[in-house]
Amino acid sequence: MVEEFFDGTRLLGIVAPIKSYQFCWLLNQQLQIDFRINHEIEIQLDKKKRKYFFSIYEYNEPNSSRTHFLYINQFDGEYLLPEFKHLDFLWLLKGDFTSNEELSQLQQSIKSISGLQLVLELTADKIRHKAHLVF
Repeated sequence: MVEEFFDGTRLLGIVAPIKSYQFCWLLNQQLQIDFRINHEIEIQLDKKKRKYFFSIYEYNEPNSSRTHFLYINQFDGEYLLPEFKHLDFLWLLKGDFTSNEELSQLQQSIKSISGLQLVLELTADKIRHKAHLVF
């Protein structure tokens, strides 16, 4: 199931030490998109006898089957992907094929946002806790 979920996806890691709602607002303004929080696909992890909730913002591209998901990587001292503690956000593109050129253009657009420090592509084989991203 995990491998199926990642089939044909692209994933970006983002370092932007600002609140998630502020970052989404900046993305929406700068890139002319419409990320909205989707509480139905929020990820819940049970660790250390506690529940941790990781919000996910979603944007469906018009005239396409491509959907963008923006995961918040940190909640109350725990990480959705502990192997990437330095990342604040994870941007998953799922659906229509995303070419290297399209991904590069997206990265350049994201880099133009103030407060952003780093955008890099993550490959699925480097992610140890892939199942944490499946909703």
